[in-house]
Amino acid sequence: MTPVSRGRSSYLVIAVVVVLAALAPLVFTDFFVSVILTKALWLGVAAASLIFLSAFGGMVSLAQVGIYGIAGMTFANLVAADGGLATAWGPWPATLAALVVATIVGLGFGAICARSEGIYFLMITLAFSVLVYYFFSQVTQLSGFGGVNNLDLPALVGNPGLDGTALYYTTLVASVLVFLGLRYVSRTPFGLSLQGLRDEPSRMRALGFDVTRHRLLAFGLAAFIAAIAGVLSVWYNRRISPGSINLEQTINILIIAVVGGLYRLEGAWVGALVYALLDNYSREWTPEVGNVLGAERFNTIIGIVFLIIVLLSPGGLVGLWEKLSDRFRRGRPTTGAGTGAEGPPQQALSSEVP
Repeated sequence: MTPVSRGRSSYLVIAVVVVLAALAPLVFTDFFVSVILTKALWLGVAAASLIFLSAFGGMVSLAQVGIYGIAGMTFANLVAADGGLATAWGPWPATLAALVVATIVGLGFGAICARSEGIYFLMITLAFSVLVYYFFSQVTQLSGFGGVNNLDLPALVGNPGLDGTALYYTTLVASVLVFLGLRYVSRTPFGLSLQGLRDEPSRMRALGFDVTRHRLLAFGLAAFIAAIAGVLSVWYNRRISPGSINLEQTINILIIAVVGGLYRLEGAWVGALVYALLDNYSREWTPEVGNVLGAERFNTIIGIVFLIIVLLSPGGLVGLWEKLSDRFRRGRPTTGAGTGAEGPPQQALSSEVP
């Protein structure tokens, strides 16, 4: 399969998935749509910000939860709510302010960590996420003693507690725009140079590229995407507390990205859907096995799933699907034009341009 035909096939699959997602409220129950699918969509946006940095910039960041926590807390403190500052801004100005504040903070932090690489980058971003958690835990004027609750939401999403369809479609549109936007950026000169910096930073630096500036801009873009996830998360929960952005949630976003596929944008939403399904149904399906398994052992279950997928496919579920699809295609004989003869074997996946 040529790169062009592979790209067209990919867009066709994505279009089919989006159409099926748009029809989901007509097929599934209100609970499944408003609780599971909506959660999977906004978690996918958060994971997409991590995957963008990893796949195209070679930077595995654990700061994304901290950034979306800043966006969520900013929104919660600006609208009418129980707890926090409750300055009673309109939901849309508060949304804009939340995106701007989180992106600026992300750029500021990116200026610090963009000069580091590998394990040092990972640990600095983890420290940032922990710092954000403890800041809001201790500054109760912003986080409230029990979180900030009963947030005033935009009329566009209505009341998710009564009817989650509007919020589902809003989150779906945001997810599609994020995916298409990041996919477009990856094909721009900036995205291509970022991938060059990922693979050969020394050579790109010798060619005159500013490595630090490219990484800083990539981190800023990822912070903006994480901020979108933060706003969607408080619209989904109608509350936010320091417990919503703790270290466990940071690890969960990383697990979602790895399970779905750390090097493909689609993996963000695939991993998020698997996580949301396990989070909601594993407590019903899991048998009681002493102190090893049970309804309360969700972390054990997600850990087992994580290990199995990583061992089977380092590229996650998306990588496993591509590997199986490629093996199936190479196993099928191709016929020559008008002769009925077998054509040459197809190229391996690794030889094609993604």
